This record gives sequence, structure tokens and C-alpha cells, in this order.
Amino acid sequence: MKIERTKNATRNIIFGVLLKIYQIAMPFFIRTAMIYYMGVEYLGLDSLFTSILQVLNMAELGVSSAMVYGMYKPIAEDDENTICALLKLYRTYYRIIGLVIGVVGACLTPIIPILIKSNLPNGLNIYVLYWMNLITTVFSYWLLAYKMALFQAHQRIDVVSKISIITYSIRYFLQLFIIIVVKNYYLYLIAMLMTQILTNIFTAIQATKIYPNYKPKGYLEKENIKIINQRIKDLFTSKLGSVIVNSADTIVISTFLGLTVLAVYQNYYYILTSIIGLVTIIFNACTAGIGNSMIIETKEKNFNDLKKFTFLIVWIAGFCTCCFLCLYQPFMEIWVGKRYMLSQSAVICFCIYYFVYEVNQLLNTYKDAAGIWHEDRYRPLVTAISNLIMNIILVQFCDIFGVLLSTVLSTLCIGMPWLLHNLFTVLFDYSQLKEYLNKILKYTIIVILSCLLSYIICNMMVLGKWMTLIVRSVICILIPNLIYYVAYKNMKEFDECFHVVIKMINRKSRLKR
Repeated sequence: MKIERTKNATRNIIFGVLLKIYQIAMPFFIRTAMIYYMGVEYLGLDSLFTSILQVLNMAELGVSSAMVYGMYKPIAEDDENTICALLKLYRTYYRIIGLVIGVVGACLTPIIPILIKSNLPNGLNIYVLYWMNLITTVFSYWLLAYKMALFQAHQRIDVVSKISIITYSIRYFLQLFIIIVVKNYYLYLIAMLMTQILTNIFTAIQATKIYPNYKPKGYLEKENIKIINQRIKDLFTSKLGSVIVNSADTIVISTFLGLTVLAVYQNYYYILTSIIGLVTIIFNACTAGIGNSMIIETKEKNFNDLKKFTFLIVWIAGFCTCCFLCLYQPFMEIWVGKRYMLSQSAVICFCIYYFVYEVNQLLNTYKDAAGIWHEDRYRPLVTAISNLIMNIILVQFCDIFGVLLSTVLSTLCIGMPWLLHNLFTVLFDYSQLKEYLNKILKYTIIVILSCLLSYIICNMMVLGKWMTLIVRSVICILIPNLIYYVAYKNMKEFDECFHVVIKMINRKSRLKR
């Protein structure tokens, strides 16, 4: 089966953006309502449980990535029997994963209170809350979750986005009602559990409708199962590394600084991850297409695509970094007030972290699409352990600033150089690495200059709260994009990306008809 990469990517991006904007706006209202109607400590609780469950999700071991990657070739060859056998294997693995998470989660119950420095809000039982979150996670694996692989491998994430818009609407409105009227945190968590069940059921129904021939049946050859299991083993360290990096900051802050400080940190982090989520839509929409390209296109064509994607992502990330630097503080002052604001040095760390994260995410997308997990199996774990060690040390001397700094340093000094080495050793020609690094360096210098100029101009504007935010927003839209246009307009990548965007807009117009 030939996958229409541009068409599917366009469709995924359209509905992915709609969903993500919705998932940013509604939780924003929910967080705001929770701060003013229930208390900021509840936000800290939400973040802590999310991080703990990310650790438990380590049991997933990267099964999803390995199985989706395994479907690229049989889909391209219309090998229905292999796809069905993969689905059956996928279902078995997910049942085992749900059981493992449940058992390990139950064993971890006694240590949960240790992770909270400050007292819980009155009337809450930490063990009941933990078990409600744990059950939600287990159900996410047991209830037909394996069928999601069909949409991922066929590059049809837009279907999942449509379903999520419906089920998340139910969740958000229920939670808002509970926060404002009922003020019961237990019911708030029950609404989350109901949403997870509905999402899985509706996704499975649509998968059966769109792909009626694909059913979990048949058997793979032992050699194929062995290859898949090896991929999962290789992905284990990558999964473990991601879990430590994503969860360590939250757990360390809760343990050493308390739930209130964690909530303040998470308000900033929420804005950051919301923008990351929007950009991630591009990566998710293109991953299957990149995987398909790795199979049928030349190495030179794939390297040119990498340069094109890098250019596009750096432009987007550079613009967003500039906005974070100039708009973070005035926005937070309006939203939560000066009492719940971090220092400007922490904001700068957030900006650096964001830019590094986006470039690193692009490289990881190519790694996942090409399936080179074996060669990359140690890097995420070493990076994560370094981050955790620095976290524990620096948080005691520099508080929040130390936590952010440790994440930036571990990614920038260990993770990215190692990942680049692996990509250009296995996937591309190593001789092309110097060319690629020169482009990254050039892009980074231009981003830094655009951020500095925008920040200097914005600081000259001494106005009221709302007017400051509006004027600074206009400056951030004009200055960096004008600088990027002047700097990049004669580059090959600029011309290619421009034509790709035009092509996607035309696709969007045809889809609407």
C-alpha cells in the first residue's frame, strides 16, 4: 500500500492542531479554576501523580514504537496476514503490560507519602488518590489500546484526534463543573477515568470500521518475534531515559521544595509543554511518512529531507523561544499574579530548554522512524542518569533554577551530541555531519540575535499589564520573523519549505471540499 505522505501529514496536522489547541485552552481554564476555587496545592498533586505514573509506564518498554515500526513494511507490501498477526501479538503484550503496571504500582503504594514534602489539602487520602490514578493507567492498556497502532502505522492520527475532541469535551466540562460547584477532587479523577475508557472504546470501533480486514489473529514466525523482542529490548533504555528526564524534575521538586513550589513550576511548564505539543503534531504527522521514506527513498534524499525539516523546526522553535523570553512574565502576572511567578533567570532556562528540546525531538523522530534503537540504546539512559544526579545536587543550592539547568546541560552536552553521532553513523553519511552542524550553529546564532533584539525592544515598553502583553506580542511576531526572512530567503531550504507549505495548504482546501 502506498501511503500518501503529504496528504496524510496535512490531514493529521489540521486535526492535530485543532485537538491540541482545544487541549491547551480547556485545561488552562481548569487550572485557573482549580487555583481560585480549590487551591494551588491541587495542581501540584496532579503533576506529582502524572510523573509517578510516567515511571510506571516504563513497563510499556517501547512496545508501541516497535510494533508500529514493524507494520511499515507489511503495510507497504499489502501483507494483511502479517499485520493481523502483529495486532494479536500487540494485544498480548499490552495485556501483560497492564498487569505489570498494576502489580508494580501496588507494591509502590507505601512510599507515595515520602514524595510529598508539604501537607496534603484537608480531607484527602493520598493512597486513595494514588490508586484512582493507577487504575486509570491500567485501563489505558487493557481496553483495546492495541488498535491505536493501525492509525499510527497508516499515518491516520487525524481519526484519533476527532475522537479525542469528543471524549475530552465530556471530561473537561465534567471537571469544570466539579471544581466550581462540587469541589470534590475524587470526582475530578473519576471524570478522567471515564474519559480514558470512552476514548479507547471509540478508537477501537473506528479502527474496526476503517480497517475491517485487520483482526488480531494468526501467528508470526519465531524469527520475526525475535526481531520485535530485540527492538523492544533496545527501546527499554530509551523509554527508561525518557521517563527519568520527564519525571525527575517534578518528583525532585515535590520531594525537596513542596507542592506549592511544584505548582508554580508546573504553571510555567504547562505553557511550555502546550507549545511543544503543538509542534509535536508536525512530528507525529510525519513520522510514518519518514519511516516509509527510509524504505523506498535514497540516503541522499532522506538527508535533504532532514535539512528541510531542521530548517522548518528551527524557524518555528526560534520564534516560540523569542515569545517565551518576552511574554512569559507579563502573561504569568496577569494569570496567577506576582506571588506565583519565577525569576527571569528561570525563564531564560525554560527558553534554552525549549529550543534544545525541539531540535532534539526532530533527531529522535528520525531515530524512531528509522528504527535505529539498538545503536542508540545506552544514550537516553546515560543522559537521564546525569540529569537526575545534577537535579538532586543543584536543587539544594539553586532551587528551581538548578532543576532547569540540570535538564538543559544533560541534553545539550550528552544527549544531542551522542544522538547526532548515532544518526550519522547509521542512517546518513558521517561526512555530512559537519555540514549539518554548521547549519545548526548558523540557525542558533540567528535565533539568539533575534531573541536579544526582541527582548531589548520589549523592555523599552513600560505600559499597563494588558497593553504590555499586546505590544510585546506584536513585537515578537514581527522582529524574529523579519530577521529569519532576511537571513534565510536565499537558502535552498527556504524555497523547498515554502513549496511544501503551499502544497499542504492546497491539500487542506481540497479536504474541506
